[in-house]
Amino acid sequence: MRTKDKVLALLETRRGQSISGEAIAQELSISRAAVWKAIQTLRDEGHHISAAPKKGYALSEDSDILSEQGMRPFLTQDVGVHIYSSVGSTNETAKELAMAGAAHGTVVTAESQSAGRGRYGRSFYSPAGQGIYMSLILRPEHLWLNTPTLITSFAAVAVCEAVEVLCHKQPKIKWVNDIFLEQKKICGILTEAVTDFESGQIGWIVVGIGINFTGEFPPELRDIATSLFVHELPAVTRNQLIAEIVNRMLAMKDEQALLAQYKSRLNMLNKQVLVRGSEEYTATALDIDDTARLIVRRATGETQALSSGEVSIVNLNKNNG
Repeated sequence: MRTKDKVLALLETRRGQSISGEAIAQELSISRAAVWKAIQTLRDEGHHISAAPKKGYALSEDSDILSEQGMRPFLTQDVGVHIYSSVGSTNETAKELAMAGAAHGTVVTAESQSAGRGRYGRSFYSPAGQGIYMSLILRPEHLWLNTPTLITSFAAVAVCEAVEVLCHKQPKIKWVNDIFLEQKKICGILTEAVTDFESGQIGWIVVGIGINFTGEFPPELRDIATSLFVHELPAVTRNQLIAEIVNRMLAMKDEQALLAQYKSRLNMLNKQVLVRGSEEYTATALDIDDTARLIVRRATGETQALSSGEVSIVNLNKNNG
């Protein structure tokens, strides 16, 4: 581990508390000059580190730069962590790592994306430092799921639970993979799987999660999207929230319980919805089945199980898009 990473790891364990340069030097068995140099480098990277005579250095409570050192204390498993200042898309980077043999549970995250993607190839707004752009690599041999298509739904549950516990907010799920807060989108999930051509078995799965964490959106997006924290200081760091989501994703085991959690958070059950796909029509959203397909009843009385398509609540179209 590099000197600056050792210093950051120590500061993270005592976030908000001052540690003298001498104490840091002694604990890490480095020189005072090395401590000073590491502090300057970390500040240049954006970490908020204060310095006070006779007190020492302190990592500010509001410092929120993505780092492995900031994430490790909150991870319950020893997984691979890859952090980038910028990538085209974390899913693309994660797929490259998966093809190179990256282990189950490997997490990829970046401060910004230049080509973030959502469903159907749509772009995902990814401003630097304001969001969580992460992808998780899953290996089938470590999954308990018999139906890999459920992973997207259960990822939505993991995000909702993490937000509820750490951010004290109550998000809802818009079938199948969007998460809403106060009728505006705060998160999108994109799951991609690669199948072995010869065996027909899934080789690995990448779950991409994009969360609007802080900041306001451009005027053209404000009616449909918002952030977890818009006009308030974040209750947690992005490192903490990422770690909590990873923990919950890797700990999921009870399929029926997760389906119940997913259903309880859906924002459209028993409401009239507009379905867009091979055709466009209105229907009533009734339920989900055991593979998280949405059961709708058309005006004709016919029921259908939807596995794909765009579904919006009719009386909230302006917000749901």
